[in-house]
Amino acid sequence: MRPHPAQVDTAPGQPGLPVAAVARRLGVAPATLRTWARRYGLGPTAHEAGAHRRYTSEDLARLETMRRLSLEGLPPADAAQIALAGVADAGLSASPMPDRDGRLRRRPGGPGGRVLALPGADEVARGLGRAAMALDSRTATTIVREQLAAHGVLPTWGQVLLPVLTAVGDRWAATGEGVEVEHLLAECIEVGLREVAERAHEPLGGRPVLLACAPDELHSLPLHALAAGLAERGVGARTLGAALPVDALEAAVRRTGPAVLFVWSQLPATGNPINLQGLPTTRPPTAIVVGGPGWDRRRLPSRVNVAPALGTGLDLVEQALGR
Repeated sequence: MRPHPAQVDTAPGQPGLPVAAVARRLGVAPATLRTWARRYGLGPTAHEAGAHRRYTSEDLARLETMRRLSLEGLPPADAAQIALAGVADAGLSASPMPDRDGRLRRRPGGPGGRVLALPGADEVARGLGRAAMALDSRTATTIVREQLAAHGVLPTWGQVLLPVLTAVGDRWAATGEGVEVEHLLAECIEVGLREVAERAHEPLGGRPVLLACAPDELHSLPLHALAAGLAERGVGARTLGAALPVDALEAAVRRTGPAVLFVWSQLPATGNPINLQGLPTTRPPTAIVVGGPGWDRRRLPSRVNVAPALGTGLDLVEQALGR
């Protein structure tokens, strides 16, 4: 993935980063950066009239402070004053705020803040998290698309998308807040994954690959990740979506005679092996693969293969297809 802003090489003779690249890193629109530069003096320190704006690592550090404090609720003018003064706190839950007399005080920490906890994540994941928390769907979707195009499905899912999704889920579990953030983020990710998945076509006359969620299972995003990963390998798949009832799952198998059926369960309440026992017998047999933490391996029928991770799921589907 891309380097952290502090690692950007901006030594003499190096041009720095343009507005668009900085905007992607921070999870803001380019117009926001221009506004910050015009109103608060947070533009490139080495900018010359008539030349393209280029940001140094120090500029990026100030902008990152500005972005974080703004998301935590500090007025933009106060956030800019702190950023320009070089008072930056690396923590995510307690940022400096000015008292009425102008002195800095600490913002009380707590899980209800508007910044995601992403320890160890790179700046791309942090940018996606910022965009999601700001409900900025345009920027979030752009980040997802760019990462998928540059790095592919597996690296993007594991290093960018999954960490941010997990952080959003953890925040909801701790505070009961952020359902709107989770929904927006899932929609943006699904858009990018669908675009990749649609590039692959099923061979004429071939037996399809069916992807479905277990009955009552609403977490369908991993199915779209699997479909996109298969598309990168030249395999088309049909995604049947969330919470597919048992009778509908059985009807789909009976109607299409798929080569592979993949069923996802996120929660133990939805990973009931009984839902797989009544599946029709096909000729040739349908390979059944399940994924997700909701399944209890000890209770699954012997003919069912388990995919503990996205990469394993891709491999098992390809093996079942004889590739």
